[in-house]
Amino acid sequence: MQEKRLSDRVADEILTMITIEKRFTPGDQLPNENDLSQELGISRTTLREAIRILAAHGVLEIRRGKGTFVRQEAELYNAKDLNPLLSAKVDAKDLFEIRLIFEPEAAYLATLRATDREIERIVALSRQIEEKIAAGEDRTEVEQAFHNAIAKATHNEFINQLMPVVYQAIDKGVILSQEKEEAVRDTIQDHRMITDFMAARNAQGAQSAMKIHILRAMAELEIL
Repeated sequence: MQEKRLSDRVADEILTMITIEKRFTPGDQLPNENDLSQELGISRTTLREAIRILAAHGVLEIRRGKGTFVRQEAELYNAKDLNPLLSAKVDAKDLFEIRLIFEPEAAYLATLRATDREIERIVALSRQIEEKIAAGEDRTEVEQAFHNAIAKATHNEFINQLMPVVYQAIDKGVILSQEKEEAVRDTIQDHRMITDFMAARNAQGAQSAMKIHILRAMAELEIL
């Protein structure tokens, strides 16, 4: 049972690499079994099971003698259940209020429940955001991956299902902050504060830091 749960989590992580991080796109071949299992810190048996799960859901295609590929029909694994919400005309204030309702709690639960490896991934993504900002590059996808990693570390499926709504807020926030240097600078500071508390396993600190992060963004972007 434990092995199955681990396989599900690994399948979810590979799906994130495809849909959020855009590391693999439709038609791409995944790294070979040895490399990918080593990168993910799992056994090849667990990786094979995770790949079978994704293949069964139409995300991956296993081609005998050739390898494992991302299926061309990328739309098959978009978040269909939330399409009505995603297509609704909601403003930035509505979206950030939703973030304020559940992201601090997500940070709290993730700090308590995340594996050490999940914490390391969250910290690494925070650093990638800083690198994107320093290089003047679009950070939207990495921002999404950062908040997605926190949500997944809660090990609460309902929180994961709400993430596409958060992505809308992140998209709007990045656009609105482009002309506001202070907002960008505070994003870096806030992310460091969140990850420092998470790395220290201080759940209340992470919860407060996430709330401060969202409230500060709302104030600086003038959407309170």
